[in-house]
Amino acid sequence: MNQAMSDVFKSGHDYAYNTPLEDLDVSHPRLWPSEEMWAVFKRLRDEEPLHYCKAGWDSGARAPDDEPVGPYWSVTRFEDIMAIDTDHHRFSSEPAIVLPNPGKDFPLPMFIAMDQPKHDVQRRTVGPVVSSPSLARMSELIRERTQYVLDRVPFDEEFDWVDTVSIELTTMMLATLFDFPFDDRRKLTRWSDVATAGPETGIVESEEQRRAELMECVEYFMNLWQQRSGGDGHDLITLLANGEETRNMDTMEYLGNLVLLIVGGNDTTRNSMSASVYGSHLFPAEWEKVRANRDLIPNTVAEIIRWQTPLAYMRRTALEDVELHGKTIKRGDKVAMWYASGNRDERKFDRPNELIFDRDNARNHISFGFGIHRCFGNRLAEMQLQILWDEMLKRFSKIEVIEEPQRNFSSFVKGYTKMRVICRR
Repeated sequence: MNQAMSDVFKSGHDYAYNTPLEDLDVSHPRLWPSEEMWAVFKRLRDEEPLHYCKAGWDSGARAPDDEPVGPYWSVTRFEDIMAIDTDHHRFSSEPAIVLPNPGKDFPLPMFIAMDQPKHDVQRRTVGPVVSSPSLARMSELIRERTQYVLDRVPFDEEFDWVDTVSIELTTMMLATLFDFPFDDRRKLTRWSDVATAGPETGIVESEEQRRAELMECVEYFMNLWQQRSGGDGHDLITLLANGEETRNMDTMEYLGNLVLLIVGGNDTTRNSMSASVYGSHLFPAEWEKVRANRDLIPNTVAEIIRWQTPLAYMRRTALEDVELHGKTIKRGDKVAMWYASGNRDERKFDRPNELIFDRDNARNHISFGFGIHRCFGNRLAEMQLQILWDEMLKRFSKIEVIEEPQRNFSSFVKGYTKMRVICRR
């Protein structure tokens, strides 16, 4: 990136309003750690709700066969996002849910990036793990683990909430869903981080390293698959290994679905757990509001998920020419549905940048997506967060965030890497 471009990123407002509309690129991850993308989204919603970016950012660090982000459309208003997300006849989830196409020599097929009917049968295969009876069985375990983790955080001392609480709780849950060896559970955290990281993030040094670590992931899981073939367990690996439509999937499709399930079960809930603390720090009156009325916890959780939007967008590919806002999305064009922007759309939510724990329409957020691809683990995520809130309010009068948190260098996974806090009695 040249110096002139570096300078405009110093201020999101300057970049948003001093750059010609046609040159804006909200996919650039440099905007996201300091939350400079909000001003760009505001301008796009107001002035060009269907925006064409002719050359999405490229770190220059991808493998030769990988496609850079390239040209794409941004959809930023709530109602437009809903319309596209539910229109699976004109918009396809294949070949990817992110803007870059998968590398030609390293494809990762996964059911969220598939269309009907294959999407439906693979989703149904793993569905029992989050059925109502399964959630009821897991509820007590989730509470026990939440109590265990929170009982061990120090009072009146600094510590990192992300690593100590958010990552630990979500990794414990992932280990349960996979029936994964518990002592190795932090491998799941690492693989989740690596799966969505490019060399520009600092998580991996090269695309070759990322691929090597993901192959270690699938090798580990292949051993578990072989052990559970023919078994009757209810964990995700056993369900995939014995499902009629999934037991013959090849190695890369297995890896793709593992990445989907690991990232979906880890990054989303973990970042909403961290957002619960950071958001309450920014809006302390809301913390007091729910302390005084625990019945607000379910709505509080919905509002946190709206405000945070842990996965900022999902991509679709146009199957035919589509007219929207007087423009034509051409067949084959990439479309980014910016959930993060839709959840801050003033046309849908009053004072959308604020956390309001008794917001009337908090549950109308689109953080879980909509239509056939709506997150199948949404009820589990909500249950984990509701239990966390209940147990936090039992223990802490407040949780102080003592410095600005560190955030992901990513326009896809919208989250936190470190958050120093102090818990008060």
